[in-house]
Amino acid sequence: MKHSDPRIVTIVTASLFATAAHAQSSVTLYGMIDNGISYVNNAVNAKGGHSSLIKEDEGVDGGSRWGITGVEDLGGGLRTVFVLENGFQANNGTLSQGGAEFGRQAYVGLEKDGIGALTFGRQYSFSDEYLGHSYATGGLTSAGNYAFHIDTIDQLTESRINNSVKFESADFSGLKFGGVFGFSNEAGAFGGDPTTAPGGGSTRDYSFGIKYRNGPFSAGFAYTDISFPLSATPAFKITIANINPGVVSDLRTYGVGARYNLGSFTAYGLWTNTRLASANGMASTFNAFEGGGLYHFTPALTAALGYTRSQLRGSQDGTWNQINSSLDYSFSKRTDVYLLAIYQKASGSNDGVPVQAQIGKTTTYFGPSGTGASNQLVFRLGVHHTF
Repeated sequence: MKHSDPRIVTIVTASLFATAAHAQSSVTLYGMIDNGISYVNNAVNAKGGHSSLIKEDEGVDGGSRWGITGVEDLGGGLRTVFVLENGFQANNGTLSQGGAEFGRQAYVGLEKDGIGALTFGRQYSFSDEYLGHSYATGGLTSAGNYAFHIDTIDQLTESRINNSVKFESADFSGLKFGGVFGFSNEAGAFGGDPTTAPGGGSTRDYSFGIKYRNGPFSAGFAYTDISFPLSATPAFKITIANINPGVVSDLRTYGVGARYNLGSFTAYGLWTNTRLASANGMASTFNAFEGGGLYHFTPALTAALGYTRSQLRGSQDGTWNQINSSLDYSFSKRTDVYLLAIYQKASGSNDGVPVQAQIGKTTTYFGPSGTGASNQLVFRLGVHHTF
């Protein structure tokens, strides 16, 4: 069973009473820790070949984190809101997101009843918020970050935009929409500029999305565009397994997803289309098609099965087929254990080099399968706790 971000432990709550209105302020501390043992049959070894690997791996069913969120009621349906969220590695205590103190999220803004919220800071793209966590196997099941598409190239997770201003509407009878723009913060380069190292230019990002929910049905669409993704801090990922497209001047991705609940069973589907364009005019397109279902045997026991087919075409080519299966048991609303079995098969070659498999949204899990191997099989036993 997939957990939403926890917001359950309030450390400070203050109520301020005025003559015409009752204003309330609160600050909430929350967090999540995920850790366990994983096995993969093929991973790159020190000689560049492939070997099996057993490792303690963390942040699979959601990245480990702690954060602070707050709200101040200004009266008349207007509120100040903020979030500061830190990501960390539970197996060694180091910081995630390139070492940033609040690398997951850091923003402040105003929210108005019946209108929406306007916020400023480091914030998620709508590909992440409206697609990845609603219609992808990685966002809906405990397969989590092993099930998101290779190196999260289509921005379904870990898609955060610096220097951003974001608007998200209120809920209008199940309909929500929004947009975000990330400034380059470079003089003379409002829209990004192809002159500086290391990523080939300053980065400029924008994203927008729309989603709708009516009873058991929901659907969403999102679009995200990132100029010079390697220039961001930390840089966006542009590799796909053992394929490196070089200096990318623009990463553009869009997708659509849907979900339907039928009592104890939930079915979902998602398609994303991502284009990697280089300054020399070369381009590749990555399409990912996935679908699956979850079944609740009891309120505590959930099984899930999903399938993803990913295809890279253009200046580089490759195909990956992946099956994700998971079994999750909740001891309480805050603690669960889970079992994963995931298999991926890669095919194709580029300049005579065979395409390798890679399970997971990042190479820090297993990396590519290694020379001479085109598949990965993963088993995992994990524990997940929110606070």
